[in-house]
Amino acid sequence: MSSLPLDGIRVVDFTRVMLGPCCTQMLADYGAEVIKVEKAKIGDLSRWSLGSDPDGLNNPVFTSLNRNKKSLALDLKTPEARAAVLELLRTADVVVNNFRPGVMERMGFGYEDLKRSTPGWSMRWAPVSGWKALIATRAAETPWPER
Repeated sequence: MSSLPLDGIRVVDFTRVMLGPCCTQMLADYGAEVIKVEKAKIGDLSRWSLGSDPDGLNNPVFTSLNRNKKSLALDLKTPEARAAVLELLRTADVVVNNFRPGVMERMGFGYEDLKRSTPGWSMRWAPVSGWKALIATRAAETPWPER
């Protein structure tokens, strides 16, 4: 089998609403290892988008936006879950979120937090949001590591 363009790239996915899951779904389709971090007991909001769908939480909207992804359901208010996410983030090539600006920083998972706590850390940071049409990346500040 031939390799895909993003084989070997690890993406940590904090996205929850259409724009973000669609973005990371395309990265997964091109071969990236996408690890989705979902809120414990609630999960991705698309799990609930069809109400009383007979497929339940794995309805067609959720499965189409999250195909080829791995998933973790964590309560990020617990120290154990936060430690697990920090370890995961330290191994990431790309982090994608579509929270409102400042949410990742309030959780302690912001770009500067990770850069400070992980010497030699190099990755892409891609917050995407419809909130005030923010679409940003830190690509100029973080060159790709040699592979």
